[in-house]
Amino acid sequence: MEPPHNAGQSITGAFEGWYSNPDGTSTILVGYFNRNLQQELDIPIGPNNKIEPGPADQGQPTHFLPGRQWGVFTITVPKDFGEKRLNWTIVANGKPTVIPLDVNPLYIVSPFVDAGGNTPPFIGFDPTVKPMWGPPRDISRSFTTSVASPLELPVWVADDAKNPYSMGKLPIPVVLLTWSKFRGPGDVKFSSAKPRVEEMPWKAPSPAVFTGKASTTATFSEPGEYVLEIVANDWSGDGGRGFQCCWSTAQVKVSVTKP
Repeated sequence: MEPPHNAGQSITGAFEGWYSNPDGTSTILVGYFNRNLQQELDIPIGPNNKIEPGPADQGQPTHFLPGRQWGVFTITVPKDFGEKRLNWTIVANGKPTVIPLDVNPLYIVSPFVDAGGNTPPFIGFDPTVKPMWGPPRDISRSFTTSVASPLELPVWVADDAKNPYSMGKLPIPVVLLTWSKFRGPGDVKFSSAKPRVEEMPWKAPSPAVFTGKASTTATFSEPGEYVLEIVANDWSGDGGRGFQCCWSTAQVKVSVTKP
């Protein structure tokens, strides 16, 4: 019953569930909840942001946005992972939290198709290269720029446009995009963190029926290595309204040099 706070509160990791891969491995889907309404925090990998056992860095964010963030990263574990467990520790504003991550059969999710046949949007950074689909896996693209020099970030998207409430028409908008900083030493400013998707034809994989393109720019305050993340939501909204489908997330690496 405590009222929400703008700053000073904790961040808790969120175990979204897991799914099996064709090679027998399993992928754990992870997000987080930043209880601060306004405060964004940078927590570097180390004692205040670690996953154990194993290497402390297993792909988790070091920059945390306010509120609930769904399916931010994934961890792939071997097929003999069994009843083992990982633990993600986050210490924010002096408040520690720890959550378990495992492959308990009770928490299997289906992020690639829901019960109604809806599937996630596709995200691509080149219309001639196979796009990303579903939860984040690997870095999709690498860029180089310099401090204070705007970096153009064009994105091609596609979606099956399966919306049971659209009455046979394409939902408007079909895909919503959101850019954010995932890791990096300085501030990142986007000309539009939620760029509008304009319908545009390109050869997208099936079952896409809508294709489009959006563009924004990112400007960096300090040199260093950054990771940016883009989330593409269809009509089902953030986190698929809690059903873990159907959205896609992609990450890009940016090397920023001195001006």
